[in-house]
Amino acid sequence: MLSSIKIIKNRSDIGAGTRGSDMGIDAIEIAAINKQNNYFEQFDFVDVDTENESIYNKVNNSFAKRIGKVLRQCTRLSNHVEVTLQEKVFPIVISGDHSSALGTISGVKAAYSNKRIGVVWIDAHADIHSPYTSPSGNIHGMPLAAALSEDNLDFQINEIDRETSELWERMKNIALPGVKVLAEDVVYFGVRDTEEPEDKQIESLNIKNYSVSEIRYRGLEKCVDEALLKLDNCDVIYISFDVDSMDCDMISYGTGTPVKKGFDQEEATQIMNQIIKSNKVVCVEFVEVNPLLDLKGNKMAETAFDVLDCITKTIKKSLKN
Repeated sequence: MLSSIKIIKNRSDIGAGTRGSDMGIDAIEIAAINKQNNYFEQFDFVDVDTENESIYNKVNNSFAKRIGKVLRQCTRLSNHVEVTLQEKVFPIVISGDHSSALGTISGVKAAYSNKRIGVVWIDAHADIHSPYTSPSGNIHGMPLAAALSEDNLDFQINEIDRETSELWERMKNIALPGVKVLAEDVVYFGVRDTEEPEDKQIESLNIKNYSVSEIRYRGLEKCVDEALLKLDNCDVIYISFDVDSMDCDMISYGTGTPVKKGFDQEEATQIMNQIIKSNKVVCVEFVEVNPLLDLKGNKMAETAFDVLDCITKTIKKSLKN
C-alpha cells in the first residue's frame, strides 16, 4: 500500500515538435503561487535531469527525432518512478511533452513486474505511432506504441535506418524487456485527432475510445464505470492526462497540439477522480502544458493546476483506504 505522495518534475520537451512544454511545470507552479495555494510545499519532490540542450543539435533523423536523447530521458524517468513506487510512495509526474509516458509506464511496470498494468489515456491524440508510421517523427506521438511494443508495419510509410531501428527496440525495452501493457488493458478518453495508421491500429487492437460526445450522450459516470469494468483484471492503473484532451476554445491554446471539441475542466476532473476512487491507481501524469503558446496569459496552467489540486485530494483519500 502506498502511504504518501512525491512530485516528479520532468522538464523535458525534446519529444515534441514545438518548444515550450518544458516550461509547463514552472507555469503550473506559478498558477499555484498566484492562487496562494501551498500545494508544491506539501510534498517531497525530485527534479529529473534533462537532455534539453539537444534541441540545438541538427536533427538527422526525420522519423524519430532525437530518439537517442528521448531514450535516455525516458530511462531516467523510469528509474525515478520505479524507485518511488518501491519506497511505497505515490508518484505524481508532471512532464513536458508526452513522450515521457513511456518512461513512466516502464517505471510502473518495473515496480510491479508480476502485475497487470492498466492504462487510462486522456488525450486528444492516440500517441500510437511508431517510427515506421509517424508523419512528423515527433516521439511524443509514439509512447503508447512503444509501451505496447507495436510497430504497425501493416501501415508502414517510412523506411527507417538501422540505427533508428535499434534505438526504437531499446525504447520498447526500457526497464524490463518486452511489452509493458496489453492492448486490452488500455482505455482512451477524448481521442479525436488521429491519422489513418493509428485508426487502423486502434481498430486491430480493439482499444476502446470514449469520445467526448459519447460521454456526454451516455453519461460520464456510466462510461467510466464501464472502463473500470474493462480494466477489472488489472492489478494497478496508471492515468496519463494530456491537457489537450480539454477543449482549446473553452480552456486555452496553451498546449503544443490543441484540438477543438474536447472536455471541459469539470469533465476531465470527474473522469480522473472516479478512476482514482477504484483504489487501483498508483501513478498519475500531467503533460503538455505550454505557456509559450497560451493566448490567455497562463490560463492552461491555471486550469491544469485546478485539476491537479482536486485529484490530489482524491489521491490522498485513496491512500488512507
